[in-house]
Amino acid sequence: MNRFLALFAAAMINAAGAAQAGCGESADACAVDLGTYHARVPDGPVKGAILYLHGFGGTGNGALRPNDWVNTALNRGYVLIAPDGLPYAEGRGRGWSFIPGRPKLRDEPAFLSAVRDDAAARFGFSVDQVILSGFSIGGSMTSYLACGRPESFAAYAPVAGGFWRPHPTDCAGPVRLLHTHGWTDSTVPLEGRVLRGDDATDPQALMQGDIFYTLRMWREVNACHQLRADRYVTKGDFMRRAWDRCSEGSALEFALFPGGHVVPEGWADMMLDWYEGL
Repeated sequence: MNRFLALFAAAMINAAGAAQAGCGESADACAVDLGTYHARVPDGPVKGAILYLHGFGGTGNGALRPNDWVNTALNRGYVLIAPDGLPYAEGRGRGWSFIPGRPKLRDEPAFLSAVRDDAAARFGFSVDQVILSGFSIGGSMTSYLACGRPESFAAYAPVAGGFWRPHPTDCAGPVRLLHTHGWTDSTVPLEGRVLRGDDATDPQALMQGDIFYTLRMWREVNACHQLRADRYVTKGDFMRRAWDRCSEGSALEFALFPGGHVVPEGWADMMLDWYEGL
């Protein structure tokens, strides 16, 4: 643990020293009190922002390399903000401190709120126009923030990541959330998996959570008392279920796609159409 904290402190000092007034351009990092982030800005008018949390072992800068979803979001007028997770030991990249029962090495909600506010001031959008999203373990961090502080962001859009075991027993709400997951994801399966320990009966095991439990929790939080979905979309690249008869101000949708542990092609358009239609 001491070695981890020493690496973290050194990384934060180095990153803060590298951050410049022109941060967000090229690989330059923007610095806030608890860490650093990267950004890309669209060429035209700004509609809002997506604060995107990288997966296990990634970095904020790496998450914003040109690809299908990044290019789509920029073309649609969204500033892209990608914070840096905490550095792992042995040079294994970065991640997020949220797993139940594990020490919290950083106040992640405070850090992400600080990134949101700093980026809004730098790049000219309202803090009320920010979607929180993330992939894999970044999707899990997104889900936990939606559970604990749903008012922090305009909407939540986790991809391939949800709660871990032991699952939360209650969340704040209501929440506006679109969860996207691959049908054949074997890294974060829909049912979860055991990462360390003998099996799911081991009380010391480290286990991913069940996405179906996650959806049940969101239905309870949003008072979707009819249980079944109200709308289905079964054509195109995504199979979607939406719950509409719920609390005022809430939104809940689940999108499956026929693939594995990836951000699927077409996700940004699908997600932004959902968000802009709320």
